[in-house]
Amino acid sequence: MAVSIQSMRYFTTALAHGSISKAADELNVAASAVSAAIDRIEAHFQLTLVNRFRSRGITATASGRILERKFTHLLEEYAAVMAEGSDLQSALTGELRIGYYAPVAPVFLPDILAELAGAEGQVTLHLEACDNDRAQEGFLAGEFDAILFVSDAALPQVAFDVLIEAPAYCLTAPDHPLARQASVRLDDLADEAIIVLNRPIAVDYYRRLFRDAGHNPARIAYANSTEMVRSLVGAGLGCAVLNMLPATDVSYAGDPLVALPIGDDLPPLSLALGYDKSNPRRIVRHFVTRCRSYFSEGAGRRHIVAP
Repeated sequence: MAVSIQSMRYFTTALAHGSISKAADELNVAASAVSAAIDRIEAHFQLTLVNRFRSRGITATASGRILERKFTHLLEEYAAVMAEGSDLQSALTGELRIGYYAPVAPVFLPDILAELAGAEGQVTLHLEACDNDRAQEGFLAGEFDAILFVSDAALPQVAFDVLIEAPAYCLTAPDHPLARQASVRLDDLADEAIIVLNRPIAVDYYRRLFRDAGHNPARIAYANSTEMVRSLVGAGLGCAVLNMLPATDVSYAGDPLVALPIGDDLPPLSLALGYDKSNPRRIVRHFVTRCRSYFSEGAGRRHIVAP
């Protein structure tokens, strides 16, 4: 049986006082509890660690003095770890590790994190762009404190809050005939070249939209980044269906773009925030509050194109 922290504390307190009864008074326990702790430690190491004198209390043997020093060091380290854990829980300091599967996260994350980075204490941010599965697996493995991901494919072990439901919209170049319409339907895209975001979750979602509408676009280009999709659309190579809108209507190449709502009744994709809801650190709680506020109070609405 391992020696417990409590037993170490009883042992060192008794030797510090040279008395079991005085140690019991300080620890507010029965003297028998202190004596039993000493007995357990001696039995564990199979050594005589304490000399007991009827009138003079107790003294440590040579082996007892060695263990007393080691136990004292361990107790100090334990106290330091517990204090540091309390600081992590209550202070807006330390590291915040975020994994995100959200193509337009570079648009909104800096605003959300700005207050954290400038808050009291010292915060170190670690941000990792990853796919939906990697974000969730990393969270469950303890690599991330929080994740932004598509909850439509959430693992059952991941607790999350849905931040916003993003409906599908059509992206096209301004000189495309569809750009003159107030909205489009998937039927309007049946004969168009389609640029598809080839990322996990997204590619299957867009394929399903067209399949359920009875269409199988003959001309498809795949790109695995949102900005490449937008640049291809801006260059006139086709139209795209996306969900979240960046803050700019210009592609990386400098071409203007037009986002049009889609009139069909289509399922949205849900952007969610995964985190430990049971006992999050203060910095995580603060990040969660900032995310909720951003998407619930209007700022986050600029990233969707409502039907």
